[in-house]
Amino acid sequence: MKKVTVELGDRSYEMRIGEGLLLRTGLWLREMGYSRKAVIITDTTVKDLHAEFLGRGLANAGFAVTLMEIPPGEKYKTLETASELYDKLTDAYAERTTPVLALGGGVIGDLAGFVAATYMRGMPLVQVPTTLLAMADSSLGGKTAVDYGNFKNIVGVFYQPVMVVADIDALKTLPRDEFTSGMAEVIKSAAVRNANLLKFLEINIAKVRELHPEVLGNMIAEAARIKAEIVAKDEREQDLRAVLNFGHTVGHAVEAVSGFGLKHGQAVAIGMMAAARISARMDFLDESEVARLEKLIAAAGLPVKMPGLDKEAVMEAMRHDKKVRGNKIRFVLLKSIGNAFISDDVDLSLVREVLVGWS
Repeated sequence: MKKVTVELGDRSYEMRIGEGLLLRTGLWLREMGYSRKAVIITDTTVKDLHAEFLGRGLANAGFAVTLMEIPPGEKYKTLETASELYDKLTDAYAERTTPVLALGGGVIGDLAGFVAATYMRGMPLVQVPTTLLAMADSSLGGKTAVDYGNFKNIVGVFYQPVMVVADIDALKTLPRDEFTSGMAEVIKSAAVRNANLLKFLEINIAKVRELHPEVLGNMIAEAARIKAEIVAKDEREQDLRAVLNFGHTVGHAVEAVSGFGLKHGQAVAIGMMAAARISARMDFLDESEVARLEKLIAAAGLPVKMPGLDKEAVMEAMRHDKKVRGNKIRFVLLKSIGNAFISDDVDLSLVREVLVGWS
């Protein structure tokens, strides 16, 4: 088992990464001194796959377990769903010391985290990610939120977990396209902060795609260390943490114009290539580094070219981005692999040149 610590003073916590960890989670929580009640929040799909193991481990450690499930999907990440979960917590006589275990991917992590942060002004939160994207990225850092109206993650709070448990056995049940989508966030982390991780991926990408346990554990631990280091320095995303948005500026626009037909990781991969090309056009990044990144993204099974979308529609979506100021947009760019920076000086005309010239 590997451990990664997020250093936040008296709110520091560990991420534990390895095989067969769901059954051990209850014992760890008992050792941490939490009450004999525990709540698992999950969706119906993940419940059928993993809730039995997590629940059995909690019960064996002496916890009375309440399981709460919601339908899968972003459309259920709402205040209405949170309200339903509040009712269930009340019915279960949940206490301030009752751990809430968020078992699932990013949607469950966001929603269960928000509920734990706000019920009784805060309950212990344990993130138990079951997707690669959540293990490598979203389960760390304390971002919790729900969607409201047409706005994603508009109502939320920073609320750190007390522990993150990443059981890589869960990845064996993950649909292939979801695993591939999650690889975009791993590559992103390497591109912005750790050239050694990118080299590791170049050497081991075949084993990663074969779900080799040791390689997966090393990869997730390194990605988690990058996130942990950045969160420790910039917990509330005032400056440094924004580098983790590499690929997301164009990616969010592409995702929206596709009608969300593209998965988030696919859109981010396209966005990373766009940002790398812009970095090269602005004479920050060598073309050989662009080619290197492109080769790895393709080897991971992710797109490296703009799909058949209306490029002007993508541009229009970007013009509505909250980061646009004076026809310029804030971008995360690269000086080299592992060395990202934030620029407020990217003209939208340059973005158009990159998108239009991308065949």
